Amino acid sequence: MNLFTQIRALVVESLDVLVAQGKLPAGLDYANVAVEPPRDAAHGDMATNAAMVLAKPSGLKPRDIAEALAEKLGADDRIAEAQVAGPGFLNLRLSQGLWQSVVRTILTDGAGFGRSDMGQGEKVNVEYVSANPTGPLHVGHTRGAVFGDALASLLDYAGYDVTREYYINDGGAQVDVLARSVYLRYLEAHGQEVAFEDGTYPGDYLIPVGQALKDKVGDAFVDKGEDVWLAEVRSFATDAMMDLIRADLAQLGVKMDVFFSEKSLYGTGRIEAAIDDLKSKGLIYVGVLEPPKGKTPDDWEPREQTLFKSTDYGDDVDRPIMKSDGSWTYFAPDIAYHYDKVSRGFDHLIDVFGADHGGYVKRMKAAVAALSENRVPLDIKLTQLVKLFKNGEPFKMSKRAGTFVTLRDVVDQVGPDVTRFVMLTRKNDAPLDFDFDKVLEQSKDNPVFYVQYAHARVCSVLRKAGEAGIAVDDATLAAADLAKLDHEAELTLARKLAEWPRLVEIAARTHEPHRVAFYLYELASELHALWNRGNDIPALRFLQEGDSATSQAKIALVRATNVVISAGLGILGVKPVEEMR
Repeated sequence: MNLFTQIRALVVESLDVLVAQGKLPAGLDYANVAVEPPRDAAHGDMATNAAMVLAKPSGLKPRDIAEALAEKLGADDRIAEAQVAGPGFLNLRLSQGLWQSVVRTILTDGAGFGRSDMGQGEKVNVEYVSANPTGPLHVGHTRGAVFGDALASLLDYAGYDVTREYYINDGGAQVDVLARSVYLRYLEAHGQEVAFEDGTYPGDYLIPVGQALKDKVGDAFVDKGEDVWLAEVRSFATDAMMDLIRADLAQLGVKMDVFFSEKSLYGTGRIEAAIDDLKSKGLIYVGVLEPPKGKTPDDWEPREQTLFKSTDYGDDVDRPIMKSDGSWTYFAPDIAYHYDKVSRGFDHLIDVFGADHGGYVKRMKAAVAALSENRVPLDIKLTQLVKLFKNGEPFKMSKRAGTFVTLRDVVDQVGPDVTRFVMLTRKNDAPLDFDFDKVLEQSKDNPVFYVQYAHARVCSVLRKAGEAGIAVDDATLAAADLAKLDHEAELTLARKLAEWPRLVEIAARTHEPHRVAFYLYELASELHALWNRGNDIPALRFLQEGDSATSQAKIALVRATNVVISAGLGILGVKPVEEMR
């Protein structure tokens, strides 16, 4: 039940009545008529711009339209007051009964409250993490994993058919470097002294991989040339790293539907098929790019190359897909991978990249637009860096040195729930400070504690009510006399609950799961405020001694709050707690 959608429908119905009465001309387009929260909550519960957007096409003054519309809306039982403001905005106050009905709806719908059919079952592919399989996931990958997973859950909640996907970058030179690094650990497992030169991975995480390789092949590769062992060690090492990465993701509660191998694109004709598709559209040519201004990118050569005409689709320059020596650039398999996604029938594509991939955004959008003939939109979300602090000191990361902070390091110290919630307390493209001390504080300044505490507080109320012999099952609470919820503090909490369905749709439409975390903090704040008011005003306490009917009405409100908190935490991948230690 989206109240904003309901009231907008009432506005449209009222406009139609005005048309039927000849007070508005027929044929008006209501597409831009909106019902939203007012900029100032003191002005009312909702506001509509109907008179403003219809004034010009109707040839009438906006205030005249607003006054006529206010009269129609005021006749509906759901509207307590319709007041014209300024040149023609219309502020609405809703009846207490409508806010009280939100509580009943939540208890009746349960976990389904706020779920939307906005997505209409459209197929969405969300690709995230996609870290090189050269080591365990670090804290930067953690943010991308949490963001992508929460976004996928949010879109599912909003009615989309979502596929979670990981692209295994196992086709590039970095996997050869991994194989050589594992081979050194393999020699070390045989008792040899080894030296890790620049360009290898010296991290201790490869020690067990080297030992496992020894257990598998014995001394078959000792002191042999790369032509003997490179291919097999490369495959062995990649599989070992992917097992490690899957285990890391499981620690965080992330489970992928698809793991797609870049290597599967090579030697199978799949890259060639994607490029042929672009050729058939006249988008591939041989030419020489102008030298770039400033820093020279890796894929620029001052000679003829095979280029993709990406400027036809909004890119700054055309992009090389084949080098002058006939080998593919890094961009070519990425084109083929997205061609595969388009071919699988997805209606929307979302890629979650680290901030260092910002230069790839325009070229990938251009490629998908060309491959799908502008049918399939691609949204690329960049996740900014995470700065770690402990005891007031910053942690440093260096993947090559083997001293980086891993996903597992973070989860082991604070747990998956805290990790996930904190990673969503900033918009994805804003830097995030993760302070190990602060995220474990039990205070209002720690959002995950504050939200979990709200849920636990309600659970304690339900337990005490049960001990007092008061029935608190959802069916009984939904049937309570909710007219007893008439204090402004109670109605304020009900209003916040009513925002949930609209918030879900906005967050899903904008691909911004952090909005859910922000909303949960605000909802928890209203619950805590009502709880604290009860310390001063006995009539606001949830358990009214000797009055089970009033107690049930008040408990219905806070139980509805828990339903929404639980749903929101579910989207974020965080388990609600029933007791705080």
